[in-house]
Amino acid sequence: MGRAKESWEQFMGRLRIDSGSTATFLDRFAEHLLESGYAIATAKNLLLLVASFGRWLSAKGLGMDAGGDDCLERFLVDRRQQGYAKHSAAANLRGFLAFLRAQGTIPPMAPGTPSPIDSVGQAYSRYLAQERGLSPCAVANYLPIVRRFLAWRFENGPLPFGELRTVDLHGFLTQDTRRYAPGRAKLTVTALRSFLKWLLVCGEIPSRLDQAIPGVPGWRLATLPKAIEPREVEHMLRSCRRRTIVERRDFAILLFLARLGLRAHEVVAMTLDDIEWDTPAIIVRGKGGRQDRLPLPHDAGDAIAAYLLTGRPQCSTRTLFIRSKAPLRGFANSSSISTIVRRALARAELHPPRTGAHALRHGLACSMLSHGATLPEIGEVLRHRSLDTTGIYAKVHLEALAPLAQEWPLAGGGE
Repeated sequence: MGRAKESWEQFMGRLRIDSGSTATFLDRFAEHLLESGYAIATAKNLLLLVASFGRWLSAKGLGMDAGGDDCLERFLVDRRQQGYAKHSAAANLRGFLAFLRAQGTIPPMAPGTPSPIDSVGQAYSRYLAQERGLSPCAVANYLPIVRRFLAWRFENGPLPFGELRTVDLHGFLTQDTRRYAPGRAKLTVTALRSFLKWLLVCGEIPSRLDQAIPGVPGWRLATLPKAIEPREVEHMLRSCRRRTIVERRDFAILLFLARLGLRAHEVVAMTLDDIEWDTPAIIVRGKGGRQDRLPLPHDAGDAIAAYLLTGRPQCSTRTLFIRSKAPLRGFANSSSISTIVRRALARAELHPPRTGAHALRHGLACSMLSHGATLPEIGEVLRHRSLDTTGIYAKVHLEALAPLAQEWPLAGGGE
């Protein structure tokens, strides 16, 4: 332990002597890297890169107050000419500059002139979040669709919304939604209608163009829920190893999905403060800012305790589930949760029709139904706002549906 500490101190001592304009900032940045969970070897490489940037600034007669994006690009060009071709250098140095700006050490980056699409996107995002009360996840779903439409219709030029016509909307939808499943196509339609309503409220368009957007064929009750069989869920859970930090984290996530039917974004949003150990219960932050209090199953509680006591990294964030790689923070989005489910299914050699996180939510509903739970009870567990949403699971209860089936008539009407 002492030798490792001495080696680090020797390294930092040498670096301070020969790091030019960045010398006075190295200690704070090194501390930040270690607190963020970077390995010693990775931290050393990042600090060597920062020191190289500092020497370059000093050679140009510049201080860190001039170390903006322009200087950074010039440094990277010189560095590539010297044979250094790592693509991560730009991102790592921008991270260093962002750290200094957050500390107030160097001036904030001068804001550039946003493009017309950027300006409209920012205003529309504020409307969704502040006026409509949409969650950050919903805003993140709507905004890329709107940006695609604006880029398709106006490219990078001005945005004369008064020139929008029905043919523009139909042309975009025809081209954009052909590669999507009905559910994703419906999201595109919903986002575009919302945007057009906002334009009308702002006085940018004279009429209700949102009413000219056709619906997407695809009926909610036309298909069966793509669920994982209960026996497959249990087999998947039994196949989970729990020897490493990541394996214990993933096992706890899978139990939350399988036992409580949580949505992926609800798992991402969970914090340490959402767990009530004395009850035991958890607080779930759902759609539209809704919060629900659910009982914490025994096995899920044990898995969370194992992760917290023997696995979760020490870090400042209160997010419950932490990434395995530095910087140590929560998952960026819900796709990471679905990836964990897919890996678990592949490890168990299971190939259900649907492999994302939502399949476990469907699986819980079907399991409850087969054990005699009523639709209102299932809707309460899954936190559906309407019983119509839960009604789709009635179609998978084959024993209850069997008495309703009519005998197929014989040819000629005979019996």
